[in-house]
Amino acid sequence: MANTIRLNGQPGASSAGAAREIAFKPKVVTIDPVTRIEGHLKIKAIVDRVNGEQQVVDAWSTGTLFRGVEQILQNRYPWDAVPITQRICGVCPVSHGLAACLTLDAAAGVTLPANGRILRNLVLGANFVQSHMLHFYHLAALDFCDGPNMPPWEPKWSADKRLDQTTNDLLVGHYLGALEMIRKAHSAGAVFGGRMPHPPAFIPGGFTSVPNGNRIQEVTAYLNELIPFIQGTWIPDVQLLASVYGDYFSIGGGPGNLLAYGVFDLDGSGANRLLARGRVENGSTNVLPVDVNAITEDVTASWYDESTNGLPPTTGATVPQYPKNGAYSWLKAPRYAAEPYQVGPLARMWVNGDYQNGISVLDRHMARALEAFKVAQAMQTWLTELQNGQSGYASNSVPASAASHGLTEAPRGALGHWLEITSSKISHYQVVTPTCWNASPRDSSGVRGPMEQALIGTPVGDSAEPVELLRVVHSFDPCLSCAVHVMRPGEEETVIVRSR
Repeated sequence: MANTIRLNGQPGASSAGAAREIAFKPKVVTIDPVTRIEGHLKIKAIVDRVNGEQQVVDAWSTGTLFRGVEQILQNRYPWDAVPITQRICGVCPVSHGLAACLTLDAAAGVTLPANGRILRNLVLGANFVQSHMLHFYHLAALDFCDGPNMPPWEPKWSADKRLDQTTNDLLVGHYLGALEMIRKAHSAGAVFGGRMPHPPAFIPGGFTSVPNGNRIQEVTAYLNELIPFIQGTWIPDVQLLASVYGDYFSIGGGPGNLLAYGVFDLDGSGANRLLARGRVENGSTNVLPVDVNAITEDVTASWYDESTNGLPPTTGATVPQYPKNGAYSWLKAPRYAAEPYQVGPLARMWVNGDYQNGISVLDRHMARALEAFKVAQAMQTWLTELQNGQSGYASNSVPASAASHGLTEAPRGALGHWLEITSSKISHYQVVTPTCWNASPRDSSGVRGPMEQALIGTPVGDSAEPVELLRVVHSFDPCLSCAVHVMRPGEEETVIVRSR
């Protein structure tokens, strides 16, 4: 193949066109750190010329910090998992609190009262709306438009900015307006959650808050402002970007495999959810069941001991090994039946049948906005289902021994916690986060993770300002805090963008 020949620097054709292709020197572009995300991510890409266009021909996604939460939980009282795992991330702590509660609920065999289930949904729903809105306006939109002409929005890249000044100013105005809406969504979660982030109301067996008329009215008032903004401003803004950057419906696809654990239980059965559990293969509309036993964690290219390679989370371990030959990330590589899967709003909306337009950068943004609208509307219904003055907690006790797991969804995708209790203490805990799925490194078969695959083929107009790479990466809304946590001292990386 011509591309392979160019990478090896070996001439393989005599035509003038082929000679011009060979004359182009591949560039290694490194973005470190990727900004406007949560946590520390490094992206390395090889940019070469293919059919006369500069594009990414290979990519590596690197989590640059080590996560040690699993070790922190060893030998602790099981209920400690709820507040400790919430500290994994300040953006989506609610999901970790819920996952830990679901895991402990299963271990104790407890059934939640209706109010406990609904209150958990309401606080998680507020977090979904807040996180999704924050992502679009304050993390991703600036890949397409210019912020104000002042720090911290300067200096800024000018590559491939297509919006006229009027449209750009409109989006910047909505950027500022969204700050207030995000505050209101955060406040809505704090009404029942107690505070945001890290709401203390989540406990095994249910919820500590007791609903009353004033609290219900307060959340209703917030939703009465949030829903019109989502419907009348946010969704049209995504459509506006799509009208100008329509090529991004065919950029950043990655593997067509989509996975969703499901979230927002609608009754006590655990089978009916606002967003269903399921998976699809290669962009199919055929939704398949999820077998939790098919999930494993590959560490071939991760800085973890090879003895833990390919294990399921039920028996997996977090054993750092740095340095390690062939490894380049602190993220493990989750796989379902040995295949990489994308997770997130697009996967959820696709599995649910709400959005199946395509798999791309803009499809992720559109699915995220539509999901926020769906969740906010559902919250209005859940408020009417609350039993005023009734407890949401069912008394339970920690078993002497148990093994369980809790599957739910964070704003960024499928989240699972796995637990083993021995002598009434935590003897095993594993967390598999959405960003570990999406930003995972290569596995033992050399298969790239979803984000790495999504970068392949991305056109790059100016390798000194590779905004196209950021658009792909940001569309996944990566959260490296969820994936990695403790910095290894003694290392510094000062390169922002490097080419050669």
